[in-house]
Amino acid sequence: MATPGTIPMTSSQSPAGNGTQSQPPIATPAFRAFISRLTSSIRLGLSRRRPWYELIDRTAMARPDNLTDAYSRIRKNLSYFKVNYITLLAVVLAFSLLSNPFSLLVLLGLLAAWVFLYLFRPSDQPLVIFGRTFSDRETLGALVVLTVFVVFLTSVGSLLISALLIGVAIVCIHGAFRVPEDLFLDDQEPTNSGFLSFLGGAASSAAAAAAPAVASRV
Repeated sequence: MATPGTIPMTSSQSPAGNGTQSQPPIATPAFRAFISRLTSSIRLGLSRRRPWYELIDRTAMARPDNLTDAYSRIRKNLSYFKVNYITLLAVVLAFSLLSNPFSLLVLLGLLAAWVFLYLFRPSDQPLVIFGRTFSDRETLGALVVLTVFVVFLTSVGSLLISALLIGVAIVCIHGAFRVPEDLFLDDQEPTNSGFLSFLGGAASSAAAAAAPAVASRV
């Protein structure tokens, strides 16, 4: 019996009902940590690039004597200008994607599918599409098949390969004609530093952020 002055508790107001709340579609703290680690790694890598005037110094350009001399120059310039060269490759790739908005949208959609449907989706929330529930293995298999199809069987893959080949050709031509004698090749950074460390840092960050979700699905 309810005492005077009190309101009977209904089922919708029960403590058990308050405990069952819908979780966000992605693990927000892990996603934010991944983005923060990625941006900081990119900034760290870009801060270690060589001055651009050294890269485009016309007085240091000369034709190589032979293929051996060209290969030696490319190897030394790659070691010295690695951050600048990777930035140049990224610019060529970005320009190619911006010139083809359809391919850019397809890649962004593919990335969003991986992020929101598998990597950062809570394991206790099954994926339901058109009333059908998909298991984690079915979701992973569908994403892998979709990625292979987009990258290797559509014009998006040919665009990426063409852009990378153009970027590599530009880097090799510059490296062959840039005389490295005036570069401080002895003052090199450790192998795991520089812009290349951003790749490893971003990969480890993504693995660490997605590990709880992936491990719970295995």
